[in-house]
Parts: sequence; structure tokens; C-alpha cells
Amino acid sequence: MHWWYEDRSSVLLLLFLYVLQGIPLGLAGSIPMLLASKSVDYKQQALFSFVFWPFSIKLLWAPIVDGAYIQSIGRRKTWLVPTQYVIGTIMFILSYKLDAIMGGPEPDVWNLTVCFFILNFCAATQDIAVDGWALTMLSKKNVGLASTCNSVGQTAGYFLGYVVFLALESADFCNKYFRSADSHKEEGLVNLSGFMYFWAIVFIITTTLVMIFKKEDAQNTSEINDTASKGVVSTYKLLFKIICLPNVLQYVVILLTAKIGFASESIVALKLIECGIHKETLALLAIPLTPLQIALPVIIAKYTSGPRPLDIFLKAIRYRLIFTLLFAAFVHYTPSFKLEDGTFPYYYFAAVLIMYCFHQVTLYSMFVAVMAFNAKISDPHIGGTYMTLLNTVANLGGNWPSTLALWYVDALTTTNCVGGTSNLVYCSKEDKAVCETAGGLCVTTVDGYYVEAVLCLILGILWLIWKSDSTRKLQNVDPERWRCPR
Repeated sequence: MHWWYEDRSSVLLLLFLYVLQGIPLGLAGSIPMLLASKSVDYKQQALFSFVFWPFSIKLLWAPIVDGAYIQSIGRRKTWLVPTQYVIGTIMFILSYKLDAIMGGPEPDVWNLTVCFFILNFCAATQDIAVDGWALTMLSKKNVGLASTCNSVGQTAGYFLGYVVFLALESADFCNKYFRSADSHKEEGLVNLSGFMYFWAIVFIITTTLVMIFKKEDAQNTSEINDTASKGVVSTYKLLFKIICLPNVLQYVVILLTAKIGFASESIVALKLIECGIHKETLALLAIPLTPLQIALPVIIAKYTSGPRPLDIFLKAIRYRLIFTLLFAAFVHYTPSFKLEDGTFPYYYFAAVLIMYCFHQVTLYSMFVAVMAFNAKISDPHIGGTYMTLLNTVANLGGNWPSTLALWYVDALTTTNCVGGTSNLVYCSKEDKAVCETAGGLCVTTVDGYYVEAVLCLILGILWLIWKSDSTRKLQNVDPERWRCPR
């Protein structure tokens, strides 16, 4: 174990910086669960889903982070220090304002979205800076540890901000596992305000220590001037050249549209919470899935390492489309599993876990196949920029359908006022009080989620008919036709 000993302090620092990066991501993942428990409508959930976009579009400002900096501060600390201070400051302010934002019958989703978008924008910027710093912070023989620190640290941070927070925030979970029968309370061990206050202090202290004590390797003047004056502009020009290649343009269309058939997946967890499943229970399902998520890329890579990785991609799409209907059926029948005391039997959660496990196989098959093809076609002279562009497009291809699906659930839902003396036929959110005052009951006759599930299945099948042949043909293109002209 002495091979990394000389870099131990750098490895630990990188690991901790990536953990910090995962905290706002995990918290952002937990907010939709909290909003669902407050019966926030799906259009507001769609609005909040924009907070997940910065990590998918960070390529837009990555060249600036890489190329523009203040020499006296350091190439990476120029961006790392202010972004982490901003994250800490926003978390600190939010810890005092969350009662006003999240409290009451209708949370202020707009302000919540703005705050978390800034948090994730800063976290994405910090990711660019730390990724670059890792290459010079570690010795050449240990530079491969950078990716390990990234995956382990970010996963751990997300786990803390999502699973651990939702578990400790839940009164039921804490009463069951941490409190005796005579000391039950109506709240969990922590709340969102306290959790954010703690991590705000951690961010501010850590950033101050890094700013004072961690030095960067000196850069010679010619390198600085070259990067700052030419690097940013040349990188954007290069990105434009790549995107204009005919084959790349065709592949970009495929990546942006391939996941249209899975848009309704983003609604499943929220529907399960509506059905009575506790949000912390859903979060805890991530624990047994984690080993599978680690193992799957290694296993699937054996099948995507050949000359035709997109064949696996197309097969995975077909199987994943089946889950669109399976999830809808599962959501529909979930209320029938509910016991008299309001809980669900263990075999129900076993079924949920098994279904999620098989779903992960299809999801990771698509992911690994795309990554393998990206590596295969990338111009080796500009491999990093080429790969990052394609990965960015692939991430965007998953984000926009999810946001769109959430946005239109309520519009596709039909709710009627049944019974009572009211003349109302349709029962909108605004009319619910009128209907109930008149002795009626708002009943959902058409659930927009099921409409979207069917639409997504149809669109997914149509996509396969439209793009299967062209996707296969891209694998036969001469490698030289993927090269960027210089």
C-alpha cells in the first residue's frame, strides 16, 4: 500500500473536495421527495428539475474555467475558492430562510429552484476546477487515482445529502431505529435547515483552509499567457468544428432523442410517494443498488468493447421500454398492497428492488455502450474535448425529456367533482376547496402519468423505427470521417 503513500494528503484532499461536491447534488435529489410529501403539483416539480441541468451543460463554461485565472491565486484556486464560498454562503442563508420557503401549504418553488440552480452551477464549476487540479496535484504514477476520488467522493457526498438526510429527517425512521418507545417525537433527528447550516460551516472552513495552506504548482509565464489568451477561444472554435462534422451532427440527434421513450420514469418515485410509500424508504433502496451500479459497468464493458457497441445500446432501449409499462402497472397496483396500518409488506419492497435492479441493467447498458462508442470515434488528437462534448450531449438527452414529462403531467390529468351541491364538473386545484365545501369530492378520472407512459412507449417504438438503421450504420463509418479538420 506504499504506492500512493507520497500522495496521501492530496488523495484525501481530493476525496473530501469531491464529497463536498456531492452534497448539494444529494440535497437537490431529496427536495422533490420533500415537495411531493407537501402535494406540490408536477409543473412545479418540473421547474425544480432544472437544477440538475448545470452538470449536463458545464462544457459551455468549462473552457473559461480552464483558461482564465489569476496567477497570484492559482489556476484552480481562482475558481475553487469563490465557488465553494458561494455554496457555503447560500447554504448558510437558506438555513435561516427555509422555514419561509418550504413552510406553509404552498412552498416557494421558484426561489428554491433559483437557489439550488446556483448551488449546482457552483458545484459543477468546482468539479471542473478540481478535475483539472487533480492532474497536477497527484504525481504521474498516481494520476489515475483522480477518477477513483471523483467517483467515490461524489457518490459518498450524494449519499450523505440524499439517503442519510432523508432517513434522519424522517420522524418514523428515527422513532423506529434511534428512539425508544417512550421517547417518540413528531420530527426527525435533523431538518433541512439544520443539515444545510452544518454543511455551510464545513464548506466555509474547508475553503478557507485550502485557500491558506494548499499551494498550487507554479506555472511559467509563457504557459499562463498562452492558455489565458488563446486557450479559451481556440477551445470554443474546436467545439464548433466538431459539432459541424456531418457524422457527429447525426450522432448528436440520436443522443438528444434516444431517451424520449423513458421520460415518464422521472415521475415514478413521486407517484409512489402519492400512493403512501415513505420518501426515506425509497431513498434507502439506493443502498442495495449501489454495489450493482458499481459492478454493472465492469460486466457490460465486456460486451461493448468490440467494434459495434451501439448494437447493445439499441437492444437495451427495447428492454428499457418494457419498464415504461411495468412501472406504470406497478404504480397502479401499489395501493392494493397497502396494509390496514398504512404500511406495506416486505415482499412489496422486495419486488420494487428486483424491478429496479433489472431496470439498472438496461440503463447502464445504454450508458456504457454510448461511452464505449464515444471513446471509439473521438479524435485522439483532441480526445478530451471530443469526449466531453459527446458526453454533455448524452446527458442533455436525458434531462430535457424528464423536465418535459413532469411539466405536462397535470395538464394531461382530468379530475372531476363528484357528489355534493356544486355545479362544478372539472375540479382544478383552485376549485378543490369549492367542491369540498359543497360536499363533493375531487376524483381523478384520468391520471396524466399513465397517459404519458403510453405516449412514451409509442414515441420510443417510433424512435426505434426512425433511428435504428442510421444508428447501426454510424458504426460502419470510416474512423477518418470522425476526425476534426485542423
